[in-house]
Amino acid sequence: MKYITERLYTLYKVIISLMRFEFYIDIISKGIIMGFHIETRKVQKTGGSSYIISLPKVWIDKHGIKSKDTLGILSQPDGNLLITPQIDNENVIKTKEIIVDEYRDKNFLFRVLIGAYIMGFSKIILKSSKKFEPVLRDIITLFTQIAIGPEIVEESNNFIVIKDLLNPKEMPFEKTIKRMYILVQDMHEDAINAFETRNKELAEEVIKRDNDVDRLHWLIGRQSHIALRDIILCQKMGITLEQASHYQQMSRFLERIGDHASKIAKNVLILKQQVLDKNLKDEIKIVSKLSLDLLNKSLDAWLQKSLVLANENIEDIKNLIAATEKISLNTTSSAEVSIAIGYIIESIRRTAEYSGDISEIIINNLV
Repeated sequence: MKYITERLYTLYKVIISLMRFEFYIDIISKGIIMGFHIETRKVQKTGGSSYIISLPKVWIDKHGIKSKDTLGILSQPDGNLLITPQIDNENVIKTKEIIVDEYRDKNFLFRVLIGAYIMGFSKIILKSSKKFEPVLRDIITLFTQIAIGPEIVEESNNFIVIKDLLNPKEMPFEKTIKRMYILVQDMHEDAINAFETRNKELAEEVIKRDNDVDRLHWLIGRQSHIALRDIILCQKMGITLEQASHYQQMSRFLERIGDHASKIAKNVLILKQQVLDKNLKDEIKIVSKLSLDLLNKSLDAWLQKSLVLANENIEDIKNLIAATEKISLNTTSSAEVSIAIGYIIESIRRTAEYSGDISEIIINNLV
């Protein structure tokens, strides 16, 4: 019995090995696993000053290149030479088709639309087996209103085409990042002013403005993906792939700072007209100013390309954290008020820490 069991186990291992071998052969033949292989070509000189090399026939056939066709040649910062059959990739339309029947939840559909937008699809086609439900059509319309660039160019009862009309070169990364800085700074200041004055309308306005920060963050994400996909466009925009990645990281932290300004405003609404200790209010104003100073210093470090300022900013965060930890909530009148104040202090601290994260990105980019 033991002998039979061992034979069966050995046979099982052989079958599994053959299955794995067949699997690898299959995926290799389909091009899923690609080996690293550099073809070499000898440089030849023709005429007085021209140098020529031959191009791989497989590559020529794959792209349908014929004699006298024009190719694009682009020198790379790392010394490599890019040869491309697509001289103007900006006109290439990347299409995403979405079957709305698969996304009955409106929030799910909205996230999918934002995902398609960020991934750089220039055309989104939405189809449904029946007439669009009003709530889903409203979500599609909301997406075009919030995101920068997409517009509905064609629609029927069960078919909608959204096309991105924004030229990536018209919205440079630096311009968008500067605008995000201004927005989140104003949001934080207004949220603290609403805390001091208990201005309900101002707090609600801050919460609404968070959408403006989100749409810029999505735009940065979209631009980054397009730049990573199209190195020619990346160079036309005057940035490197590393810079595109850094801008996306900075955008993410600025978006989170905007979220925390919105959280401060939401907790102001919870406080309503509760009377707070004057010393407590003064302490919150002081740490808020320190936090904004750190945010502004990270902006200065970025604009001035200063390693020293960026490093100083990271070191100064310790002082703000120490100041927030000294604030006592014992003077508050109820648990609800204590929790709201605690969240406000936490958001002020997180704003400073995200400013430090941005400073770290600046150092990484400048080194």
